[in-house]
Amino acid sequence: MNCKEHHLPELELATGQVREALQAILHTILFIRSPVSVTPADVLCEGFDICYTRISNDTTNTTTLPTLTHHNYNNHHHNNNNSPKKSQKRHFLDQRVDDSIESFLTTLTQIGPELLSGCLTLSFFERRESKQLFGLVSHEEKIIWEQWTLRVVVNNTPRPVNDDTTSVMERQRIQHTAEAMIRSVLFTIYHCACTGSAPKTGNENGEIFDDLSHIPPILSYEFDIHCSSKIDDRENVYSRVAKMPSLLNLDG
Repeated sequence: MNCKEHHLPELELATGQVREALQAILHTILFIRSPVSVTPADVLCEGFDICYTRISNDTTNTTTLPTLTHHNYNNHHHNNNNSPKKSQKRHFLDQRVDDSIESFLTTLTQIGPELLSGCLTLSFFERRESKQLFGLVSHEEKIIWEQWTLRVVVNNTPRPVNDDTTSVMERQRIQHTAEAMIRSVLFTIYHCACTGSAPKTGNENGEIFDDLSHIPPILSYEFDIHCSSKIDDRENVYSRVAKMPSLLNLDG
């Protein structure tokens, strides 16, 4: 099985924007790639003028959610009918997503003055049992069939707090820039989920088809979220950041 890799547009966010932005992105992917029908829930971000759809906390059918990978979650029941606001026990997807974001924040590396960088990779996979040594030995394989990779630059530069016109305009510009970046990522997710990221092609009759053949025809599969400091250890992150427009450039 071929693994489809999706490299999402890079984000540059202020420190206080990171958690909610990553929640929106990760929950959107998990909702879109749920193996069977789920109950959707629209979430209006508190810090952004953005609404996204996630798997509802009220979902009770265990077959409608991806299987958990970490052993601490393997025995967790999915039939929590209450949202996190109504119950002290968080929904298991909230737990997985929030824990991965906290891990991501600990892997950030310094790439410049007031700039940190890190990467998140969300992988979907299935487990297959294969026989070796003439069928005498069983071996379980982890088959990754899709990966979503996102690089985030965290800007720790203090935001202007004064009420003068210049400060207000700068805060608005920072906010609008972040929202535009997040919308670009969400749009890319929707596009990739529908088309498999490959350009649409046609057959000899001119009929258009999408490349989604990498998705396994099963009712349950697993996912994992990996954090790292770079997409590729050979990548020169300094040169990448040098090419990015500064969020605090008043002349931009």
